[in-house]
Amino acid sequence: MMNEYVPFQTPNLVWDSSIAIYLFLLGISSGAVQLAIAYRRSNKLDKPNENWIIRSAAFLGTIPTLIGLTLLIFHLARPWTFWKLMFNYQFNSVMSMGVMLFQVYMLFMVIWIAVIFKEEIDALIKRFVPKLRFVTTMITKIEWIFGASEVILFVLAAVLGAYTGFLLSALISYPMLNNPVLPALFLASGTSSGIAATFLCILLAGKIKGDSHEVHFIHKFEVPIMVTELGLIVCFFVGLYFGGGQKVVSLHNALTGFWGAVFWIGVMLIGILIPLVANLFASDKFKYNAKFIILVSIFDLIGVLCLRYFILYAGQLTIAQ
Repeated sequence: MMNEYVPFQTPNLVWDSSIAIYLFLLGISSGAVQLAIAYRRSNKLDKPNENWIIRSAAFLGTIPTLIGLTLLIFHLARPWTFWKLMFNYQFNSVMSMGVMLFQVYMLFMVIWIAVIFKEEIDALIKRFVPKLRFVTTMITKIEWIFGASEVILFVLAAVLGAYTGFLLSALISYPMLNNPVLPALFLASGTSSGIAATFLCILLAGKIKGDSHEVHFIHKFEVPIMVTELGLIVCFFVGLYFGGGQKVVSLHNALTGFWGAVFWIGVMLIGILIPLVANLFASDKFKYNAKFIILVSIFDLIGVLCLRYFILYAGQLTIAQ
């Protein structure tokens, strides 16, 4: 068993911090977009472009994804050849399939944003680049596929959240990472981070009140997703425990030492138990208080980021023999 190691510099390290942040950002994008589509389709919004959950998704669905892809590009051995990945697909490569997923996801994301914010886009074009008026005409022509494209975008966002887990589970030489529960765990935790990031956007940027309809809607998903995440974490470790051999070794190495502390304090205490207790037992006075929600959301994001770091680094401590 490996009892002593240097955090962030463990032997046989393949993927480092940039990948952990990449996985974290994609989870936020996936969760925020799923939440916004669920909100828009369950509420009759006269002007969805003015709703802050929708606005947050337009930002969180694109910017974190682009930042994450940039991190991934610079992580490559030869970053200047990244364009080859954009056009040369290998269906037996989980990385190549991921690139294709991102391209399709961003395409439907652009369609979704373009149709919802057509008025704003048209106003900007008229003011700054009148020669691009044809863009507004193109948006008008694709409005008829908006309903179908929104459903496809929702599915793609869910697949994107799960893909982050598939990406790690493809590392078959690491017993802890080669785990079928990882995609579901990353989807659930990504959705949780998307909710937390949306809360921060609508409360800080949108200045929405803590007892607004948007906050009430989002609160309905918090506890079920946290409980699901907790259950998947249990399943993840139970699978390692009963896996025998190096899986048991990987379990011991992961839950002790530095990364064990990250898990118990960062993931379980800060990321799950505190937000879960706060949502279950806090009175409505606190639960719908903007400052309280912001604090809990920050805890949630810290927990999800710790989970990404923990899975990535602790998962690379033990190699199959």
